[in-house]
Amino acid sequence: MTKHIAMWSGPRNISTAMMRSFENRPDTFVSDEPFYGFYLANTDIDHPGRKEVLRSMETDWDTVSKSITGFPPNGEKVWFQKHMAQHNLPGVDLSWTSLVINCFLIRDPREVIISYHKKYDVNRAELLGYPQQVELYRMLTEKDCVDPTIVDAKDILKDPEGMLKKVCIAIGIPFMEEMLSWSAGLRETDGVWAKYWYSKVEASTGFQPYVEKNEKVPYELEGIYEECLVYYDTLHRKRIY
Repeated sequence: MTKHIAMWSGPRNISTAMMRSFENRPDTFVSDEPFYGFYLANTDIDHPGRKEVLRSMETDWDTVSKSITGFPPNGEKVWFQKHMAQHNLPGVDLSWTSLVINCFLIRDPREVIISYHKKYDVNRAELLGYPQQVELYRMLTEKDCVDPTIVDAKDILKDPEGMLKKVCIAIGIPFMEEMLSWSAGLRETDGVWAKYWYSKVEASTGFQPYVEKNEKVPYELEGIYEECLVYYDTLHRKRIY
């Protein structure tokens, strides 16, 4: 029986490194942001390679959700799906999430905002996925009565092996040493947007040590930071560590 693992992150996190970690398992197939095409097709977000992304993938929400809850392409035992919570636009049908194992990858919004702001405008919390993460978490816990695994990027970077072992126990799969390192370079499973976003991961061969950042959130973004911090704290209190 295949275990479908949906890991929900936001931008400027270690989500791609986590995808590399799971893809290095011999029993796992990975999918890179399957709803990205839907997100771009239904917003005016002008990300690099927008037209190329839209040409490369399915943009219908229901078609994608049906696909990712089916059998993995190559018959693997584990199907790891890297999802961006901000892709969950208002009104989308999230009922398919009851068919997969949901995990939440969170990161301090101060670090996320500082990183994201250097490339794009941050004019609302929804661009960073925090409200959508909490909305989905509440749906899963209150409606479906499940307790999803939550892990913080900082904890993983400080202790990759220890934290990955805990994640694997929580989602019911065996830990494998292969998850700690991988070969540098891009992958066939990377989205076509990899050339715009994945330069650091492309050069990496494992998780990079955590480095404390001393930058402050820009004054004009403090309101968004405070909003995101409430959502982040809601999940952070329930994380595994």
